[in-house]
Amino acid sequence: MAAFPINEFMASLPWTVLAVAVALAVTFAVAVAQRRHSVMDVAWGPGFVAVAAVSWLLSAGTGDDGRRLLLLLLTGVWGLRLGTHIGWRARGGHEDPRYEAMLRTAPGSRNAYALRRVYLPQGMVMFFVSLTVQVGMFATGALGWVAVLGVLLWVIGFVFESVGDWQLAQFKKDPANKGTVLNTGLWRYTRHPNYFGDAAVWAGLFLISADSWPGILTVLSPALMVWALAGKTGKPLTEKAMSARPGYKEYVESTSGFIPWPPRRPAGRR
Repeated sequence: MAAFPINEFMASLPWTVLAVAVALAVTFAVAVAQRRHSVMDVAWGPGFVAVAAVSWLLSAGTGDDGRRLLLLLLTGVWGLRLGTHIGWRARGGHEDPRYEAMLRTAPGSRNAYALRRVYLPQGMVMFFVSLTVQVGMFATGALGWVAVLGVLLWVIGFVFESVGDWQLAQFKKDPANKGTVLNTGLWRYTRHPNYFGDAAVWAGLFLISADSWPGILTVLSPALMVWALAGKTGKPLTEKAMSARPGYKEYVESTSGFIPWPPRRPAGRR
């Protein structure tokens, strides 16, 4: 196995930083034109695809071709599906309430405030999380059993995320369900199949990279994504918004908060 091409990898970093910057600049321009900064959510997945594509091009002739192609395809499928789903869900809509609440307190220009509070932090997170893909692109070792486990975990995550999103979309189509809680399908086993799926996808990508040195050193990249989804911006904010709905307290008591698990019996029932 050839040594990791550290010089080539380091030379690629300015270009991947540029890819993130260009993706966010285009997103910001669209957001200003539409007066809706929640378009950042639409660009989140495709932004990772842009970074993966740049890394794939720059790692040609250095990294293992099988791993390079696998990381590009899996990141691309995940990112483009996510961007398409969020874009379809938000079509013709107004500013997301989360962004509106934040921008309402903007001291001065809302756009400048959004640039500092939304685009810059998310760009930094995007670059850091994508390091596991960037390093994997330059890894020289052939694919092994750890990478196979990574693919299986990615598949599980992608199924949970995409099927969970589809089930929620179908649930919301019925006006009779407005203000109620979805507790069937995958939502019976976890309160957040989409967030769990997202976390599993990135854990899978990490394993594909960690199969060859020094991919294992990027463990903090998927860890940051999992922490954000489970403990910071994903699960907590969603549950705060849902907490007042009738039946949600009972749903919390009976359903796993993140990792899928058979539902618990409500207290007092046998």
